[in-house]
Amino acid sequence: MKIKERLFGKLTDAKDVIEYTIENSSGVSVSLINYGATITSVKLPDRRGRQAEVTLGFDDLNRYVEFHPFFGGIIGRFGNRIAGGSFTIDGKEYALARNDHDLHHLHGGVKGFHKVFWNAQCFEEDARAGVTFSYVSEDGEEGYPGTLDVKVHYSFNQAGELRIEYYAETDKASPVNLTNHAYWNLSGAGAGTVKTHLLQLNCSRYLPVNQELVPTGEIADVRGTPMDFTEAKQVGRDLNRVKGGYDHCFIIDRSDSGLARAARLVDPDSGRALEVYTTKPGIQFYSGNFLDGISGRGQEIYNKHDGLCLETEYYPDAVHHAQFPDVVLRPGQKYKHTTEYKFLIE
Repeated sequence: MKIKERLFGKLTDAKDVIEYTIENSSGVSVSLINYGATITSVKLPDRRGRQAEVTLGFDDLNRYVEFHPFFGGIIGRFGNRIAGGSFTIDGKEYALARNDHDLHHLHGGVKGFHKVFWNAQCFEEDARAGVTFSYVSEDGEEGYPGTLDVKVHYSFNQAGELRIEYYAETDKASPVNLTNHAYWNLSGAGAGTVKTHLLQLNCSRYLPVNQELVPTGEIADVRGTPMDFTEAKQVGRDLNRVKGGYDHCFIIDRSDSGLARAARLVDPDSGRALEVYTTKPGIQFYSGNFLDGISGRGQEIYNKHDGLCLETEYYPDAVHHAQFPDVVLRPGQKYKHTTEYKFLIE
């Protein structure tokens, strides 16, 4: 498989932002840029062979540099929220940016990993091609301790599988929770809401949140609640029963620490489907509640619920809840997690 490269734009420091596009023989293509290690495009044919763009995004670098709702970017150092924008490790307190309504820390801060330039190295093989992005987050960046050496390895194959492998090492103890924040609409980006998409989550438990969307610390059963996606149902079926919409971490049912299927998303009209596999313990289902008429690629307009996110992750605010899996990476340890998106046509 081959990678096509094109100049996507230039940053103010004159660095070239390159878009890398990989297409398989089935007509599925994935595009990435080295700003934010961002997924800019995924194109997928329907059951009649008609291709559509299925991820929300922009065709202008300036739009990615400006404020946007994390379209397709790598989130770090810590995906999701940290209450109060602070945490304590080994008796020392660290203060982070409170970039979520001036209350909490969200998605790595004011300049998270989705807002930085990454070095890129491509590879091409017969059945697979990809890009490894690398970035060094310096000690104190956004308030986090330690120098964090990060690599994100994307690979795409003939079977329509997009694999993201996350690697990190640190020289000081630091919370790390890397994820990708792609928004999906299998009907086509800009084609309307995702309310009729069928979603199944392999999750029998979830984390309830307070009014500021921070986990309370409780781990609850989904049975008998609008959070129950253990069998496929329309995204919009119980949406109005969830105040503000879905923005919750679901705990993946798994038998071991390997890749487990976390989610399956289907657009019944087009036959396009997406399965999500991960080694992470949780998956954040976000129903695009804060999309508010954003102007996307071409003339597309993204309104509320016009895309959804399935972010594989450690639990939000885990630094404040001892009963949650540990998110602190320490010197000598290696952070390694994998998420795989499998694109299908039914």
